[in-house]
Amino acid sequence: MSASSTVLVTHHSIPTDDTAPDGRHIAEVALNRPEKLNAWTAGMRAELVAALTAAGADDRCRAVVLTGTGRAFCAGQDLAETAAIDAGDHAAAEAWIDDFGRLFRAVRALDKPVVAAVNGVAAGSGFQFALLADLRIGHPGVRMGQPEVLSGIPSITGIWAMRSILGRAKTAEFALTGRLVHGAEALRLGLLNRLVDEDRVAAEALVEASRLAQLPPGAVALTKGRLRELDDAGLDEAIEAAKKVHVAAYATGEPQREMARFLSGHRR
Repeated sequence: MSASSTVLVTHHSIPTDDTAPDGRHIAEVALNRPEKLNAWTAGMRAELVAALTAAGADDRCRAVVLTGTGRAFCAGQDLAETAAIDAGDHAAAEAWIDDFGRLFRAVRALDKPVVAAVNGVAAGSGFQFALLADLRIGHPGVRMGQPEVLSGIPSITGIWAMRSILGRAKTAEFALTGRLVHGAEALRLGLLNRLVDEDRVAAEALVEASRLAQLPPGAVALTKGRLRELDDAGLDEAIEAAKKVHVAAYATGEPQREMARFLSGHRR
């Protein structure tokens, strides 16, 4: 992919031995819209799904690192795109949720280890995306959370993504208040697995991915498969619930009004 792509893929070689094929690598998949804090559009998510699918199909790729360019991991949905959804366009609201379903399943379908290098803010659907990784490494200044309600967007898939880590009480707090937490609290809550200095996040994520990449791949794949089985049904239910809820929400016009308020600089 070119430097103008909204998703950049870099291959990092990993050590080999006499029994390992040449060319084994880690795929670093970076969101590349730094001027928008890597807030994504439908086109950007399509690029990301393609990159993740390619990594999953490549036998030489033994692990994946997810990150963002610039000072953010992913600020979530680009509100300029969703604010334009017409209140009566139920199909558009459903298609938007299906789009995220494809992205989430593309991450979860990877049988190889996935490490998120959380280099900055991870908010809304970007926060959910980070939680899909097997391990997350960040720094004290990161901010993580689910501020969708502040823009009039119900948090439905967010509840599914958070609950297994946070439990019901903290999930309700995050979903209803929209607050973001910094790195130390994210670590305490289990949203991050490790905290390092800001300039070490990318390197530490690659080191961790390299360690995992050298584990027996069959055991890793089967373990990840079982972990998926534990909550696959929950994701399916969350996607279907989100389509119903978001259709109802967009039909009121409230999300569009709140997003317009946000885009005009009047933030809650």
